[in-house]
Amino acid sequence: MRISKAGLLVVLALLAPLLVELRTVLSWVNVELTVLETGLVGAVLVVAILVWAFLPENGNGKTTEGDASSEN
Repeated sequence: MRISKAGLLVVLALLAPLLVELRTVLSWVNVELTVLETGLVGAVLVVAILVWAFLPENGNGKTTEGDASSEN
Protein backbone atom coordinates (compact mmCIF):
# COMPACT_ATOMS: atom_id res chain seq x y z
CA MET A 1 0.00 0.00 0.00
CA ARG A 2 1.44 3.37 -1.03
CA ILE A 3 -0.21 5.44 1.73
CA SER A 4 -1.24 4.71 5.30
CA LYS A 5 -4.87 3.98 6.03
CA ALA A 6 -5.16 7.18 8.05
CA GLY A 7 -3.63 9.20 5.22
CA LEU A 8 -6.01 7.62 2.72
CA LEU A 9 -8.96 8.52 4.95
CA VAL A 10 -7.78 12.14 5.15
CA VAL A 11 -7.35 12.37 1.36
CA LEU A 12 -10.80 10.94 0.74
CA ALA A 13 -12.35 13.23 3.37
CA LEU A 14 -10.79 16.31 1.76
CA LEU A 15 -12.20 15.27 -1.60
CA ALA A 16 -15.78 16.28 -0.67
CA PRO A 17 -15.10 19.99 -0.06
CA LEU A 18 -12.78 20.02 -3.06
CA LEU A 19 -15.63 18.84 -5.31
CA VAL A 20 -18.04 21.41 -3.89
CA GLU A 21 -15.54 24.20 -4.48
CA LEU A 22 -14.85 22.85 -7.97
CA ARG A 23 -18.53 23.38 -8.81
CA THR A 24 -18.28 26.92 -7.49
CA VAL A 25 -15.17 27.78 -9.48
CA LEU A 26 -16.61 26.25 -12.64
CA SER A 27 -19.83 28.24 -12.24
CA TRP A 28 -17.78 31.47 -12.33
CA VAL A 29 -16.72 30.58 -15.87
CA ASN A 30 -20.26 29.54 -16.89
CA VAL A 31 -19.67 25.78 -16.66
CA GLU A 32 -22.59 24.35 -14.75
CA LEU A 33 -22.29 20.89 -13.18
CA THR A 34 -25.33 19.09 -11.82
CA VAL A 35 -25.18 17.23 -8.54
CA LEU A 36 -25.19 13.95 -10.49
CA GLU A 37 -22.24 15.04 -12.63
CA THR A 38 -20.36 16.18 -9.53
CA GLY A 39 -21.03 12.81 -7.91
CA LEU A 40 -19.76 11.04 -11.00
CA VAL A 41 -16.56 13.10 -11.02
CA GLY A 42 -16.17 12.36 -7.31
CA ALA A 43 -16.65 8.63 -7.84
CA VAL A 44 -14.05 8.59 -10.61
CA LEU A 45 -11.58 10.44 -8.38
CA VAL A 46 -12.22 8.07 -5.45
CA VAL A 47 -11.63 5.02 -7.67
CA ALA A 48 -8.45 6.57 -9.09
CA ILE A 49 -7.12 7.33 -5.60
CA LEU A 50 -7.97 3.84 -4.34
CA VAL A 51 -6.31 2.17 -7.33
CA TRP A 52 -3.19 4.28 -6.81
CA ALA A 53 -3.20 3.61 -3.05
CA PHE A 54 -3.41 -0.16 -3.38
CA LEU A 55 -0.81 -0.58 -6.13
CA PRO A 56 2.45 -2.14 -4.93
CA GLU A 57 5.17 0.38 -4.18
CA ASN A 58 7.92 -1.19 -6.31
CA GLY A 59 5.77 -1.76 -9.40
CA ASN A 60 6.30 -5.49 -9.95
CA GLY A 61 3.77 -6.81 -7.45
CA LYS A 62 6.34 -8.20 -5.03
CA THR A 63 7.35 -6.73 -1.73
CA THR A 64 11.00 -6.03 -1.06
CA GLU A 65 10.94 -6.60 2.70
CA GLY A 66 9.90 -9.80 4.40
CA ASP A 67 9.16 -11.70 1.18
CA ALA A 68 10.15 -15.35 1.68
CA SER A 69 10.33 -16.03 -2.06
CA SER A 70 13.03 -13.38 -2.61
CA GLU A 71 15.31 -14.94 0.02
CA ASN A 72 15.58 -18.32 -1.72
